[in-house]
Amino acid sequence: MTDEKETVSRREAIKSIGVGASVIAALPVITSRASILDDEAHAHHHRASGVSDDQPKPLRFFTEAENLAVLELSERIIPADEHSAGAKAARVNEYIDLIVSMSSEISKQTWREGLAAINKMSRDMFSSDFAAAGVENQVRLLTAISKNERSPQTVEERFFKTAKNAIVDGYYTSKIGIHDELHYKGNSYLKEFTGCTHPEHQQ
Repeated sequence: MTDEKETVSRREAIKSIGVGASVIAALPVITSRASILDDEAHAHHHRASGVSDDQPKPLRFFTEAENLAVLELSERIIPADEHSAGAKAARVNEYIDLIVSMSSEISKQTWREGLAAINKMSRDMFSSDFAAAGVENQVRLLTAISKNERSPQTVEERFFKTAKNAIVDGYYTSKIGIHDELHYKGNSYLKEFTGCTHPEHQQ
């Protein structure tokens, strides 16, 4: 997709716009075919992310090494804190793996090349792949490539924006993100409509 929308990066900002304002429309990850299956992906992810003892789902696109990188990347962007579990516990990596597996070859290439670029940068900086670099080094790397997020120039900078959007969408459509973080309890209905409660309207 060519539609570029400014996205949010902090939990408070996402809460302010509501869970319905999904950033998935801004991603270059989703093809028309994948969009048709998007409800299936979100439903699959919503069920899986709420079951702590469930076995990891078989990977559809990522290699094991790529999956580890996505796990660490997602947890650095949405880490666990005192309010709720992070992206790793929400199994955002499984959601992204499913979405990318249904996307175009160009989108798959974006993720494959982006993860490779992140790993190369990590090896250059820390002599280690991103997944094994440690939290402090991972944060240093992501801080460096996120500085030009509004106008990304390099492969790493463009990939960070794509990955962050997907991680945010995956987290806030998971059971953990919706219920534990946003405290969404679902739609409700009135058993009885009592009318306006203002005294002047009670005549």
